[in-house]
Amino acid sequence: MELANGMNVAQAIDPDKKSRKASKETRQQQLIEATIDSLAKRGYSDTTLANVADGAKLSRGIVNFHFESKEKLLVSTLQYMADEYAGHWNAALQKADRSAAGRIWALVNADFDRKICTKRKLAAWCAFWGEAKSRPTYQALCGASDLNYQRTFVGLCTELKAEGGYAYDPEPMALGICSMMEGLWFRLMMNDGLTRDKALRAAIEYVAAVFPKHISTDGVKKI
Repeated sequence: MELANGMNVAQAIDPDKKSRKASKETRQQQLIEATIDSLAKRGYSDTTLANVADGAKLSRGIVNFHFESKEKLLVSTLQYMADEYAGHWNAALQKADRSAAGRIWALVNADFDRKICTKRKLAAWCAFWGEAKSRPTYQALCGASDLNYQRTFVGLCTELKAEGGYAYDPEPMALGICSMMEGLWFRLMMNDGLTRDKALRAAIEYVAAVFPKHISTDGVKKI
């Protein structure tokens, strides 16, 4: 039922409902961020509801209220990270030059953007990847995201092959590009001296060598 001012009855009876919902989402986000911190600092097996609560500066009862168990909290954290990553690269595609080369350039740069590529998040990803083999839920979340990402690259490699007359097979080429960038993420996580900027430069050198008619180390070529 709607009142004269456009407010429904539920809102009139409970004006704080919206603020309570926002508070619930804020608490859940705090706990997810604290879980990422704990995974990066302690690893998967040593992350507990207690140290997540402490990291979020919330009571342990709040963690149980929102997530009930460590497994549910971890699944929610992985879902959040997968959604964040997918949203990031899809946004990069939407803003990119509409050419296939422009979209590949955008995807490579997006993978090493400081919003998504941090040692903290990379370490959390590695913690989940280490557990994925024995946990079907993790496999499903990670696998669906990876498959969609790789299919995007297959499509772009197919377009560039048609445009440039390259000799490669698009599917293994796309797999190679995706694997190259995953490998650079692992190197960054290992903290062996590789910087984010150097990793991005290495990825750019790779795609420039693969698509020399379309991409240089300075950007997309005008054809």
